[in-house]
Amino acid sequence: MPFRFADPQADALPLHLVDSATLADWLATQPETVSAWVEANGFTGAIGEALILPGEAGKPSAALAGYGTFKARRRSRFALAAAAPRLGARTYRIASGLPPEAAAEEALGWLLATYRFTRYAGSEAAAPALIAPEGVDAARIEILAEAEALTRDLVNTPASDMGPQELEEAARALATEFGAAIEVTSGAALKENFPMIHAVGRASPRAPRLIDLRWGSEGPAITLVGKGVCFDTGGLNIKPGSSMGLMKKDMGGAANVLGLARAIMALGLKMRLRVLIPAVENAVSGDAFRPQDILTSRKGLTVEINNTDAEGRLVLADALALADEETPELIVSMATLTGAARVAVGPDLAPFYTDDEPLAAALSLAGTDAADPLWRMPFWEPYEAKIEPGIADLDNAPAGGMAGSITAALFLRRFVTESPRYVHFDIYAWNPAPAPARPKGGVGQGPRAILGALSQVFEL
Repeated sequence: MPFRFADPQADALPLHLVDSATLADWLATQPETVSAWVEANGFTGAIGEALILPGEAGKPSAALAGYGTFKARRRSRFALAAAAPRLGARTYRIASGLPPEAAAEEALGWLLATYRFTRYAGSEAAAPALIAPEGVDAARIEILAEAEALTRDLVNTPASDMGPQELEEAARALATEFGAAIEVTSGAALKENFPMIHAVGRASPRAPRLIDLRWGSEGPAITLVGKGVCFDTGGLNIKPGSSMGLMKKDMGGAANVLGLARAIMALGLKMRLRVLIPAVENAVSGDAFRPQDILTSRKGLTVEINNTDAEGRLVLADALALADEETPELIVSMATLTGAARVAVGPDLAPFYTDDEPLAAALSLAGTDAADPLWRMPFWEPYEAKIEPGIADLDNAPAGGMAGSITAALFLRRFVTESPRYVHFDIYAWNPAPAPARPKGGVGQGPRAILGALSQVFEL
């Protein structure tokens, strides 16, 4: 479905955002009939409340959306989006109550709240439409919403219909839409040039591959690397059923970089964009890679396999090594990499790692501005010894279980040695419970913040 604002000339119902702390003051400015109607319907202005006000001949004259309190809004992103589904399939124009500094966030939330995943069941239900608030960049917000929808669709699609081939097809469709070049390495060439990607994916009948998309001819070189493990059984260290149930989302890093790439290309940002996606299925068969195997990576570093369920960092490592060979100004990796990150910050926050202080500051600020919250984590040097097993250069799964997200990030950093800036995101890519503008299911984490940081750091 298109994520678009309504025609500014459309017939629209005035929509008032009412803060619960100032509801009484607002009612004091209204006719007695309005005050009586609002009180009779128990409208308090809480986030998520909505009420249509009657006019002449029973026709609606306006609508109210609860905007909570300042404290409540701090605890809930996209407050307006909480009310949108309760307003009915009309067109609305915000008449009052929207702080100018919140207009872009609330407008984006409205569009994101119209997302539905209907590939297998249901239909596109009519949704309330909004005329873009004054002062916002409506075209940019629409692009951000469409990019997020792409990410959600990819993550929500089950592995039966989203294997390495289908992920490649999604990248090819994006390349065709925006005139990007794309190359895919598979078969013998993958085994020779990207041995760890091949090792992880070789047990599956769905062939592993490396997807390489390029777009743009001027500006800074930015390379995005996304983990594309389309399903993760855990390999021979097989996951229990309770842990395997959500593994269709293990390609969430790939889905996020494709959504981010879509936004970059649709916005026409001046950069030389490259997207690398190692696409594999970590399956179980007689050809599966084994615990205690030692793999030699594209970069030449050897890796002892101490857990075949720590496969994401292996496929990312080969892709990062390729990215680093061109020394782009920035490499970004995104992956649903560790459960440790979820334990540390939960599903809402996207932890990131970088040694670049200006980039870290730009990301943190942009995350707040774009309602795309991040949390910086440390590349903690004293833990380097944990990923050095002695028998090989690196250990893919250090014993002990502590600092799992940090040691995974340190592992990946070993494969970026030439490029001046590197940032790694250990994301969840899944919303476990419905929230305003974020239904249960696949979700983007980090792309809007990255866009904002790119604009600041590289003056795009």
